[in-house]
Amino acid sequence: MANDSSDFARSMAIATSGLRAQAGRMRVISENIANADSTSQTAGGDPYRRKVPTFSSALDRTLDAQVVTLGRIKPDQSNFRVKYEPNNPVADASGNVKYPNVNSVVEMTDMRDAQRSYEANLNIISATRRMIQRTLDILKS
Repeated sequence: MANDSSDFARSMAIATSGLRAQAGRMRVISENIANADSTSQTAGGDPYRRKVPTFSSALDRTLDAQVVTLGRIKPDQSNFRVKYEPNNPVADASGNVKYPNVNSVVEMTDMRDAQRSYEANLNIISATRRMIQRTLDILKS
């Protein structure tokens, strides 16, 4: 049972690290979506730049298992969207306004992917808890 319980604890800790990482990813995606149509506060300035979450794997020495963490949040270096809006107060000298390099369709696709990963990790935790409970029930009888 000792080995089984450490396997259960390891499974739950790994899945929990996945939950944390995906929750962080969803926060970054939410920020991107919220700023998708914002502009600079100064004429000709740069607007919000899309952020891209990264993940890293780390050895949890206590568990002797690889866990995932949210890594650096990197700026997306792709070009801003530009629209000709000469009457906009933040337009540059040519009448162009820069908009964030955020594509809402891409963000929603990323959000669905993060949600599926989050739910998969939740399912692992739920299944592990059920297995622990069944084991305890068997040991009680």
